[in-house]
This record gives sequence, C-alpha cells and structure tokens, in this order.
Amino acid sequence: MQAIIMNRISFCRKSRKSRQEMDCSICSSMPFILRPPRNTICGACYEGARNVITLMNKLDQNDGKGSDKASNVPVSSSQNSCKPQPLANLTKWIASMKDIEDDLNKKISFLSGLVVAFRDQIHTDIQLKPGNHGPCIPAHRALLAARSEIFRNMLDSDGCKAPPSDTITLPELNTEELESLLEFLYSGNLPFDKLEKHVYSLFVAADKYEIPYLQEFCERFLLSSLNASNVLEILEISDVCSNKTLKETALNFIVRNMEDVVFSAKYEVFAPKNPHLGVQITRAFLMDSKSKRINGV
Repeated sequence: MQAIIMNRISFCRKSRKSRQEMDCSICSSMPFILRPPRNTICGACYEGARNVITLMNKLDQNDGKGSDKASNVPVSSSQNSCKPQPLANLTKWIASMKDIEDDLNKKISFLSGLVVAFRDQIHTDIQLKPGNHGPCIPAHRALLAARSEIFRNMLDSDGCKAPPSDTITLPELNTEELESLLEFLYSGNLPFDKLEKHVYSLFVAADKYEIPYLQEFCERFLLSSLNASNVLEILEISDVCSNKTLKETALNFIVRNMEDVVFSAKYEVFAPKNPHLGVQITRAFLMDSKSKRINGV
C-alpha cells in the first residue's frame, strides 16, 4: 500500500513539473492556438523579460538625463505618467544599436587604411631598428609621434629632423616584437597568438615609450590569463613597470596559492633574482594570515 502511495505522489510531481514546463505562452513547444493565456510564462522567460525591462529603463533614464542637460528643461510628472512601456521601444533600440555597430565597422574599415600604408610601405619616412641587429622596419613619423609622447620628443630632437634615411633603434625589442608593436600602433589591435607570445616585451615597451592604450591592452590580457604557472613572471613585470593594479592582483593570487607557487621550480629561480619581491610576498602572506586570525577565519 505504501509503495502504491509513493508511486502516486511521484507521478503527481512529474505531472506538475511537466505542466510547469509546458505552461508558458512564450517558450512552449505547443502549437500557438493551443498555448496557455498570454499572461502565463515560465520562470526563465520571466527573468529574461525582467532583465530586458530593467535595461530599457536604464537606457531611458540615461537618455532622459542627457536630453535634460542639453535643454535645461525639467521633465514634468505628467510627461513621466504618459511614458510608454519600456518594451515598446525595444525594436527601436535594437535597430539603433545595429546602426551604431554599422557605423563603428565603417570607421574601423576607414582607419584600416593606416595598416595598408604600413604594410605596403607607402610614403614611409623613418626606419626603426630592432635590438637584435635585424633588418630595419619602415614606418611613418607622424603616426609614431601621435601614438607616443616619447617618440614625438625623439623625432623633434635635432638628431632626428630631416632625411627619411634616419633610424631609431629600439634595443629592448627583437624583430618579431618590433613588428608586433608597430602592428598595434597602426591598427590598435593584435592577434591573440602574437599578444600571447610578446605580451611581456610589449608591456615593457608600452611603459617605456608611454603608450597608455597598449599598456591597458596588455594589462587586461595579463589579468585574464593569470595562473600559478605565470604569476611570478607577471609579478616581476608589474614591478618593472610600476603597475600597482597588476602587482596587487599577482600578490593576492600568490598568497591564496602560496604552497603551489613557493614550492615550484620557478620560484627557486625567481627568488634569488628578485629578493625584494620575495620579501613582499612574505609580508603579504603574513598580513593575510593576521587578518584571518583577527576575523576568526
């Protein structure tokens, strides 16, 4: 008897679950004419609709603030009461985002002409020499000066004014690294494989030649790729470039994974080369331990 009752309860639960999955006027697989009333939706569709409405409300608020600031005209309560529902503007908003995307793609395509000028060496007027005695790479003075204040000062110096045969040597970069640096300066982007291979050299070059966007670009990549196998290299490079965010993130990661990092073969090589960073790791670990004791963790 008990087994029959338990089977009946299980059947009822399955039936209820099945009805809950089917009773949605949006995502139900039932034919349209057989679907439940329009006000019946499942939890997933409800959450999706709520998120869309929240987004549209925020966009409407931002648009309202922008128009208010531009016109300095206060919005009356009657105007707010007649405001259409957020979802009513959804199609218009999507079309607007598509127009913005198309416009950005056109701008990117337009600016890509700089890459063509670099690749085809059109009217180049300066030579950049890598530190490994590789072949010089032709570039454009104007672009280098626009991308870097240091390059501008170098090109404005008396030693660099005049003939196109002038050469600037970048001793810290080899040929591949210099090519990647120039590719980024001309395009504002870099393929993943090149970034992964040269990120440390590019980060140092961005710091030395004051190229803020390249610094941010490399920093984002290093933060996203941080793990136990590369955290010591990232800590070292953050110290060389005086990057506080990267350094604190690396130290916190080491403290959380102290055993894996400190007992690794890489740490045995790292510690003698960077004794001051070894001290900072020890201090960070002791401060973390003290904080945990105080908080009773």
